[in-house]
Amino acid sequence: MNVVLWIIAILLGLAFIAAGLMKILQPKEKLIETGLGWVETFAPGHVKIIGALDLLAGVGLILPAAVGVAEVLVPLAAVGIVLLMIGAVVVHGRRRETPMVIANLVLLVLAAVVAWGRFGPYSF
Repeated sequence: MNVVLWIIAILLGLAFIAAGLMKILQPKEKLIETGLGWVETFAPGHVKIIGALDLLAGVGLILPAAVGVAEVLVPLAAVGIVLLMIGAVVVHGRRRETPMVIANLVLLVLAAVVAWGRFGPYSF
């Protein structure tokens, strides 16, 4: 199970690092062009904050465990992703974007598995 948790954490971490960098580095207009229509309803600063949270959560899933320092940050980052995904489900649900709601729920469940595993029976 420890190997499964590592795989999930690394994949989630890389996905959230990439998503966070995209939201931080690209202007709002470019994000809308690339298919992130939800950013229309958010101020540019809020999109950057969401990107920073994505980036920090992704790094928090991988780095502490990889270097063996402050490993409690891994399940805390996973809980942060769960909270981010709850917000994403609400936003996409209001916009009636069912495929995105499903994708967010999958990410939520994967993050919850990491949080449960690292807080519980497979903590570091």
